[in-house]
Amino acid sequence: MSRASATELVEPAPRGQVLARILSTGLRAPDHGKLRPWRWVVIDGPGMEDFATLAVRAHAARDPEARGAELDRTRAKALRAPMAILIGGRILSNHKIPEIEQVMSVAAGAMNLLNALHAEGFGGVWITGAYTADPAIAAGVGFEPPERLFGVLFVGTPEDGFRAPPRPELDPFVRHWPPHRAPAGGLSD
Repeated sequence: MSRASATELVEPAPRGQVLARILSTGLRAPDHGKLRPWRWVVIDGPGMEDFATLAVRAHAARDPEARGAELDRTRAKALRAPMAILIGGRILSNHKIPEIEQVMSVAAGAMNLLNALHAEGFGGVWITGAYTADPAIAAGVGFEPPERLFGVLFVGTPEDGFRAPPRPELDPFVRHWPPHRAPAGGLSD
């Protein structure tokens, strides 16, 4: 697979049945206990301006010293693509399914979304940072405890087409056990 994050995203973004297929693919992530922790919020069209306004207000509340150009950058970052899919999860504490498994299911769902976007001819980039650290943003888009915001997928069509970076060699990242059963010459040959 040649999927890679795409940061320069333009119209079109997926809509209609294509978007429904992509979102459904996100729900095929591993889900121990069938907790279905995934919560996606799709922001599109004029909603992107509303999202940018929310991001600017949250930034200004976090940092009352922020002015002009700094807040303009926050707005521009929130408007970096024609669509956003907010990645949230309903994570249950003190459940027999550990929180880490619930969070990993949400992350696997987000990766499924990115792979499905690529398969449908679109691109995306997964951003965290202030979006996930600021409870005002999570609340502003409707996440309520025990729901949490884990990231924002900015979605659209890669402006300059798909450019996958060189794939790293496998050997630094993969080990076989027991070592004496490892393939001769490693995996990268």
